Amino acid sequence: MEYVTLNNGVKMPMAGIGTFLLTPDEAEASVLSALSGGYRLIDTANAYVNEKAVGRAMKKSGIDRKEIFLETKLWPSFYEQPDAVEKTLQRLGTDYIDLLLIHQPAGNYVAGYRQMEKAYKEGKVRAIGLSNFKKEQIEEILSLCEVKPTVLQTELHPYYQESSLKAFLKENQIAAQSWYPLGHGDKALLEEPLFAELGKKYKKSPAQIILRWHIQDGNIVIPGSKSAEHIKANFDLFDFSLTESEMKRIAAMNKNVRYYTSTPEMLKRYAEMVPPVDEQK
Repeated sequence: MEYVTLNNGVKMPMAGIGTFLLTPDEAEASVLSALSGGYRLIDTANAYVNEKAVGRAMKKSGIDRKEIFLETKLWPSFYEQPDAVEKTLQRLGTDYIDLLLIHQPAGNYVAGYRQMEKAYKEGKVRAIGLSNFKKEQIEEILSLCEVKPTVLQTELHPYYQESSLKAFLKENQIAAQSWYPLGHGDKALLEEPLFAELGKKYKKSPAQIILRWHIQDGNIVIPGSKSAEHIKANFDLFDFSLTESEMKRIAAMNKNVRYYTSTPEMLKRYAEMVPPVDEQK
């Protein structure tokens, strides 16, 4: 395993498992499989409505809580609820969260950030950060925050590399984390001839080559999967390294093409949407 040291000194694994779009049963099984296979980073969110299942899997794993890096995200409709962090802790069945993010730059996200800062100062959260924020919105948070964001979770993959944003993050000591690290399962990306070529050289799959590129490029990755085989393969990344020239060849694949783009209308809907967190299994 490789780690990144966040700007507050907390160590975070560079590879973990995501639980986006997983049902509670699927999330519990996937997290258990991941933890038994050596993973120590788990990503979930209020909006995924599987936090209780993630908490169960952590307990069932038998692994000391201190060895697990647990990451979750506050949803916009909860930003102004003073007990949002406490309720999140209760759902996860834990005393603290390793990394808590603002999920979307929607609604009163400054209030949400203030709430995370309070939880950080109280020791309920070890690090805080942002998700889906653009440079201008990150600058706004940096201009008013008391506790600096440690991580930005955003869309990053070989077709969308965000070099200028990455440079800004590096300048401000904010780590980059990729969701959709494999391009949301886009066959065109996975079937790029370069990844087949490198896969043959290193005896790895195209997905493993892409994930290794992310890690060497400084991106924390959290691919999600329901398949025990894929979960195992997505973590088999630490016995090889791409050369500098191979990294440059992948960098040249950038197309500035996103799979997800938020609009003002979407952000308005996010602020109004209330995830059924109290109904989750």
